[in-house]
Amino acid sequence: MAKDCSFDVVSEFDRQELVNAIDQVKRDVASRFDLKDSGSSVELDVDKSITITTSDDMKLRNIYDILQSKLVKRNLSTRILDPQPVEDALGGKVRQVYKLKKGLSQELAKKIVADIKESKKKVQASIQGDQVRVSGKDKDELQEIIRLLRSKEEKYNYPLQFTNYR
Repeated sequence: MAKDCSFDVVSEFDRQELVNAIDQVKRDVASRFDLKDSGSSVELDVDKSITITTSDDMKLRNIYDILQSKLVKRNLSTRILDPQPVEDALGGKVRQVYKLKKGLSQELAKKIVADIKESKKKVQASIQGDQVRVSGKDKDELQEIIRLLRSKEEKYNYPLQFTNYR
């Protein structure tokens, strides 16, 4: 009798790598000539958001570019960032908050399950909290589902990881 194989579709990030990336961004902001004396700051609210405060929109874009490059160097997807609208801060400064995406929302999990069912593969997908468990008898079909979901990652606009493959 063949045993069922399975994997989980999750959306997570390594918290320590994020902390390290933010520390690197702070060092870059403190040492870069165009940002050094601008009074810019980058704050991390653990597992919730990143807040960038600076004097104008151009510096805000520059700091965001630095943040993106540091995330990519630390193997973190830039899709974990959910940018909120730019707002005015005290002292004529501007602030932008980037909420951090962690865990699959119910709507996204339903889309993933629907896409898996639409593929007509002999696998079962079930939503379990903030993740989706995919199981089936054939490992090759499970790998095809992983390829399918990776190809649709742009559409979901969420970073997906595949864990507990057994």
